[in-house]
Order: sequence, then structure tokens, then C-alpha cells
Amino acid sequence: MTVRMIGPEAEAHLDWLALCRAIEAGHALPRAEIGDTFLYRGKDTLLSRAAWIDGLGQLVKTATIFPGNAARGEPVVNGSAAIYSDADGTLSALVDFHLLTKWKTAGDSLCAALRLAPKGVRTILIVGAGTVGRSLREAYGAGFPGARFLVWNRTRAFAEALAEDWPDTEVADDLEGAVGLADIVTCATMATEPVLQGAWLRPGSHVDLIGAYRPDMREADDDALTRARVFVDSRSTTLGHIGELKIPLEAGVIGPEHVLADYYDLSSGAFARGSEDEITIFKNGGGAHLDLMVARHILDAVT
Repeated sequence: MTVRMIGPEAEAHLDWLALCRAIEAGHALPRAEIGDTFLYRGKDTLLSRAAWIDGLGQLVKTATIFPGNAARGEPVVNGSAAIYSDADGTLSALVDFHLLTKWKTAGDSLCAALRLAPKGVRTILIVGAGTVGRSLREAYGAGFPGARFLVWNRTRAFAEALAEDWPDTEVADDLEGAVGLADIVTCATMATEPVLQGAWLRPGSHVDLIGAYRPDMREADDDALTRARVFVDSRSTTLGHIGELKIPLEAGVIGPEHVLADYYDLSSGAFARGSEDEITIFKNGGGAHLDLMVARHILDAVT
């Protein structure tokens, strides 16, 4: 048995738009079986995710999220990912965790934005200038060439560092004002309380929410959710698990029907913007089925 070792060098073979096509193709296959396990110690999280898609194989990905690592200059998120053969269950490949997470997370959001963002996107705001924020700058730059970028971060120095590395990227000091200028707001923070207010959103904008991954985390307030048409990558990995939707659902602010579609509704046409003046919100939950689709795409790209 030969097990492929897929490292960071595989990135040279990858393309953001091709990745989005692979994600769409993966959702045309039989619906994924998904199993998630969350373990907590204070603010630290051990997240193990498994997925099986008939015709694509199986994947097990384990992530450790230790927010305190940031103060030591170490990655907050670490882990491992293994792909198994659909034919006989043998180990096919070990994929670099950070490579897979980068392309899965930013690709997931880009795939939604390409369908939900308004026409003629001119300004994109990145809220959060960490590792994911940098990936979003790369992915959205590929998906919306010619757009100018704003970046806001609680610690301005991190926003400045991101802006220095990318052309057409400026630091925003006033978050409310920057949100009002943006056609797309993509939010990747570690917030437990909302940083994005619905009152700031202008008609026609698209909001991409990434950061919340625990039941006690959210990035957008109730007003944002009630003003918008809401979409998710997967109902099964977001509604009952992530505070972004779990909290307002349990409080009765919104009902399950407020979430209009997920990626398994792509073929029906339901996952789409309805008018140019509506606000759309996408919650990126990043389930293991997406890791499997992206990992297989990476494996195919280097084979």
C-alpha cells in the first residue's frame, strides 16, 4: 500500500476557481455522512470531524484550536487529516492540515460569494487580519479581480501587516463606515459576541461569516440575521452546533425556515441571490464533507 504525503508544495498546483467547481461537483454526489465530535477545556477545543461520500471516499480530520497560542506567536489551529479509499477503506493520503484548512475554509466562502454577491463587486471588507483573513484576501482576489480591499482588525498592526503584503488593500479604522462601503463583508474573527451590526449593512451587500465554530460564538447580531436572506454550507453542521445560528434559533429570533438553502440545494437553484437590493448572509461551517471534497481535489491536482 502506497500512502501519498501531500505537503504545502501542492499549493503550486491549485486554483481557487477550480476548487469551487470541485466543491460544486462534490455536492452532486450522494449526500455525505458526517460525524462531528467536540471536546472543550475552557477556551481550547478538540474537534474531530469525519465524512464519507459514496464515490469519493472517507476522511477524518482532527483540529486543535488553542486561542492562547496567538500570544506566543504560534498557530491557533493545528491538526491532521487522512483520506481513505472508497473502494477498500485503505489509507490513500495524509494531507497537510494547514494546506487543507486554508483551501477548504476560504474556498467554501468564495464558492458562496460567487453565487450570492451582488453584480459588479467593487469593494470587499475583510474583518479579522489573522491567518484566515490572509487566505480570504487571496481567494476573493481570484474570484473578484479588480475589486479593492479594506481590512479591519482590533489590533491595527495586524491589519497593516496584511495590507502591506497585498496590492489594492487599505486599512480601515472605522468598522461601521467600512461595512457601509462594502459590497462584500467577510468576517473571520474569534469573537464570542457580535462584532457586526445589522444596522450597518447597506442594501445589496453580501456577508460571509466564518469565525464562529462553537455554540457560544457569533459574529453578527440578531438584526443582521433578520434583515438578510440566510444561507449555509450545510444545515446539519451549522444550525444545531454553531452559536451564529443556534443562539438566535433557540431564542426564537429566527426559525429554521429562515435558512433558505445549503450547498445540496445548488442543483435546484435555491442557493442564489433573489434581487440586487437584498442583503445575503452566508454561514461558513466548514464540515468534514467539505474537507473530503477539497482533499480529493488536492490529491487529484498533484497526481
